[in-house]
Amino acid sequence: MALRFATWNVNSIRARLDHVLTWLDQHEPDVLCLQETKVEDNLFPRVPFLELGYTVTLHGGRALCGVATMSKRKPTEVHAGFREAPADRQPRLLECVVDGVRIFNLYAPNGTELGSEAFAYKLEWFARLRAQLDARCDPGQPILLMGDFNIAPDDRDVWDPQLLRGRMLFTDEEHAALANLLGFGLHDAFRRLENGPGHFTWFDYRTGGFGRNEGLRIDLALASAGLIDRVVAVTHDHTPRGWDVPSDHVPVVVTLE
Repeated sequence: MALRFATWNVNSIRARLDHVLTWLDQHEPDVLCLQETKVEDNLFPRVPFLELGYTVTLHGGRALCGVATMSKRKPTEVHAGFREAPADRQPRLLECVVDGVRIFNLYAPNGTELGSEAFAYKLEWFARLRAQLDARCDPGQPILLMGDFNIAPDDRDVWDPQLLRGRMLFTDEEHAALANLLGFGLHDAFRRLENGPGHFTWFDYRTGGFGRNEGLRIDLALASAGLIDRVVAVTHDHTPRGWDVPSDHVPVVVTLE
């Protein structure tokens, strides 16, 4: 039986609750990982998701962060944040085991500006994630990292490589951090199936680039060596980006056989 796992940075669940519920009702994935929920757990709108038959697992907080995982079946294991001290300064990582797959729902730091403290935090965050995988996981197991990585992996993943090279989300330092993470034994699921350029998941509000397909692919699904051969499709659903007051990201859906 096929399983479908989706990820979507919704840029505020309360602002786009109707969008998410409409999309869920239309597509009914087995798991939906949401990022940038921007709400504390006690204020998260759980009831509509419960009414659609989903278990709601949360790791939220105030301001710009927060992740939530909706699953048709209750997770058999849940870990919010990094497992080793110190606690992350922001709620960005939620680990759940659903249908035998260990899913990391992640909202990586943006980094803000090269050379800044926020940029150092971003690089450290990716290093901590790799360290946790090394300490707690085996790449031969079925593992899926999904979410907003805030890194475009290579030239194919940005609309203008020459213009954007060296800018935030497309720097050598960020590429090295992502390569280190992949070195655990992970594979970019989309790139196992599609080699061409022009497939983007994020479009800047400020430039109006969506209509011109001027975007970046920063919402990724990384599958372990123990899972990658089960991936039969990875799709980017651009439909919600055309709705009224949309998120600047689009849903990404991974289908496993």
